[in-house]
Order: sequence, then structure tokens, then C-alpha cells
Amino acid sequence: SAIFNFQSLLTVILLLICTCAYIRSLAPSLLDKNKTGLLGIFWKCARIGERKSPYVAVCCIVMAFSILFVQ
Repeated sequence: SAIFNFQSLLTVILLLICTCAYIRSLAPSLLDKNKTGLLGIFWKCARIGERKSPYVAVCCIVMAFSILFVQ
């Protein structure tokens, strides 16, 4: 489970942010109608991916380097 391993948890969070931002770029109405509640988490992840995209990209590169060369 990714909850017990910190690096796996970070990988899952980065993938969630990138996936939500990509889905919102293809079909914005799919995530925009659920801004609150449990499904609002995906809308918030999409907003993080859009607004903080340089930081998310750097984190993805660092995570890929870590997975490929450190482990």
C-alpha cells in the first residue's frame, strides 16, 4: 500500500495531480461541476496542477530520477 511508504505516497499524489490536470484540459466540465464534496478533491488537484505546473513538473522530474537511479 502506498500509505505506508512515503515515496510511493508522493508518487501517487503527483500522478493524481497530473492526471486531474490532464483530464481537466480535455473535458473541463467533467471536473468543474464537482467543486465541493468528496469529488472536489479531483477539482482541487487539477487546480494545483494548472497553477503550480512548474513546481509539479520539477517534482515529477526529481521523482523519476529518484525511481530510476536511486532505487
